[in-house]
Amino acid sequence: MEISLPQLVKRWKVAIVGTTLQIGASVLLMWGVGAFFGWSTNRIVVLGFIIALSSSAIVIKLLEERKFLNTSLGQDVLSVLLMQDIVIVPLLIICTLLGGSEIEAAGILKMLVGGVCLILVLTYIFVKQTIRLPLSDHFRKDHELQVFGAIAFCFGGALFALLFGLSPALGAFVGGMVMHAAQSTDWIHNTLNSFRVIFVSVFFVSVGLQIDFAFILAHASAIAVTLVAVYLVNHVLNMVVLRLFNESWHDAFVGGALLAQIGELSFLLASAGQSLGIINEFSYQFTISLISLTLIASPFWIAISCQIAKRWQPVSNEVGETAVGHRPNDAVGGNHQI
Repeated sequence: MEISLPQLVKRWKVAIVGTTLQIGASVLLMWGVGAFFGWSTNRIVVLGFIIALSSSAIVIKLLEERKFLNTSLGQDVLSVLLMQDIVIVPLLIICTLLGGSEIEAAGILKMLVGGVCLILVLTYIFVKQTIRLPLSDHFRKDHELQVFGAIAFCFGGALFALLFGLSPALGAFVGGMVMHAAQSTDWIHNTLNSFRVIFVSVFFVSVGLQIDFAFILAHASAIAVTLVAVYLVNHVLNMVVLRLFNESWHDAFVGGALLAQIGELSFLLASAGQSLGIINEFSYQFTISLISLTLIASPFWIAISCQIAKRWQPVSNEVGETAVGHRPNDAVGGNHQI
């Protein structure tokens, strides 16, 4: 709901290039590790996919808290997150093919139809920019109707995408964009706040339930080394991508930190890899532990990176950048300090 589609479309290059480089570099990193340990090609590719995705749930929340959503950096990071949510579908298809399973033509056709429907919705929003929902005046006057309307858009979008074999997160994301275009953000945002708190809490509880402390203690050194390696590689790679697309080094450094963790959709890839026999039980437990720890450590990594970036920022700036070289979005204006 916080995202303007026209502003997001302007950043399609950083989304495509950033996501492509992220996946490619992650697979290459795993290839080097796998060559040392004698892993199969299929296992290397799947593990590369797993570490390539960032967490929309955590990053969007942090962008909101730090007032980044309507800024140049925030829009660039959001565009990369959205593209990663979209590519989860082809990544799952590739994993299925690597596992030797056949994909029915009907399944592929169903995903294509769902994808076309979502694209048509987004295209309509992009062209119209502002739309009017039926009964919108009644929504503003009736609090109970607001609750049901909010649930319908959130879960309706997720259910639609799921029925077509797409990412539920992507469907909910499109539903939020519809609400933004309908200029219904104000009344629905307050209605959804309590639901948001509950589900974010459930999400982090689910992350905690994935952690096997006995396994982590038994392999603490290997997990710690891998954790640091993933953060450094993802941080540096995303920093370079953001810098290539005209973010300052300060903003690019912070943006790299925001995208450095492994995302929640990687749980789905890990589960698919195990069920298809591509990764064994040890690799699955190792991967689940790694994903969970990166999600837990992400706010600390970002906070430290922000403090480092803030120390680099000059005291004065003639072009009006903010405390970390951060440019406000032209369409929104205003300064946002880290």
